[in-house]
Amino acid sequence: MKETIYTIPVNDAYNSECECPLCQLKKRSEENEIEYYLGPSLMEPDTRIITNKTGFCPDHMAKLNKKVTNRLGLALVVHTHLLDYDKDISEDIAKAAPAKAGLLKGRSSDYKGALRSIADRIDSRTASCPICDKMNKTIERYNEVIMHMFSHDNEFRAKFMATKSHCLPHTAALLRTAANKLSQNDASDFVTALANGNKEYFAELEHDVEWFTQKFDYRNKDKDWGNSKNAIQRSMRFLSSDTGEFNEG
Repeated sequence: MKETIYTIPVNDAYNSECECPLCQLKKRSEENEIEYYLGPSLMEPDTRIITNKTGFCPDHMAKLNKKVTNRLGLALVVHTHLLDYDKDISEDIAKAAPAKAGLLKGRSSDYKGALRSIADRIDSRTASCPICDKMNKTIERYNEVIMHMFSHDNEFRAKFMATKSHCLPHTAALLRTAANKLSQNDASDFVTALANGNKEYFAELEHDVEWFTQKFDYRNKDKDWGNSKNAIQRSMRFLSSDTGEFNEG
């Protein structure tokens, strides 16, 4: 099968010995988007319209701050986002302050709806993030590419069937995409391979986490840790699809 701009990273991820190829694709996508929003795009009007309105989610705010080399550019984005936020929200918060009971007779005292409405608007803005949006679209596209390659590329099919595991959130995404994109026969092979890999990895994690806990028994103090030292962190990544760094102490 001829490689394309989408199949190359998928093949690279499945050629690596990682715990979840889609987590690796997600991490690369995230790094690319962070570089993009810290680069020349900071001065592009279309990009600034988006970032002025949405800002970034708390996680990507922190990652942008950690990664930034162009502090002036990031300061400009944050400043115009603050201005847009202030214009859109601050005055409405002040207007929503209810009159004290009994002072304005005949005026509606149903202030709760107004307060909830503004709270919802704040939540929707702090939850919005162009990096998350672009990452999600990219991963959706990768899921579709995986289905196409599994159906039409025997080499990739064998590679997928030999994959060690997929984290649970990406397992769910793959199952949804398989339901929409694969024939019944291909879906049978695909889901069987997915289940077999995860079953073995579940068993590995359960064993390693259990041994980690047993190492705190003084009778096991001098016994080998085996693969259990980072069992908690591997389990958290498997359960959450988190591509960040866990403290492996």
